[in-house]
Amino acid sequence: MSGEHVCIESISAVTVFTADMVQAVRFYRAMGLRLRYGGGDARFTSFHVGSGYLNLMVGVPPDVRWGRVIIRVSDVDAMYRRILAAGLRPESAPADASWGERYFHIRDPDGNELSFARLLA
Repeated sequence: MSGEHVCIESISAVTVFTADMVQAVRFYRAMGLRLRYGGGDARFTSFHVGSGYLNLMVGVPPDVRWGRVIIRVSDVDAMYRRILAAGLRPESAPADASWGERYFHIRDPDGNELSFARLLA
């Protein structure tokens, strides 16, 4: 290893796979994400998420094990209300976690899990 000090600062992009790009694009737009590239008829789509990106690719690669994308937001409860108003169904209401975050989870149409979170003061 090099003697250089490297600091990991943030996630630049996360890519998830979708079986239906039209449905996935509609889902992410309903949550307020801004389209950067692609769209419902594309095989690759990218959304702005703060200074990073959430990418969608058509298809399901073999032997993929999925985890969770955690997205920091300024107001967890407002994000939850936005999602409900869009007709989407989170897995639970926002809650304060013992590890110091307020959060809730939702799954996209392909089962990818998203967690919206904010550090507790």
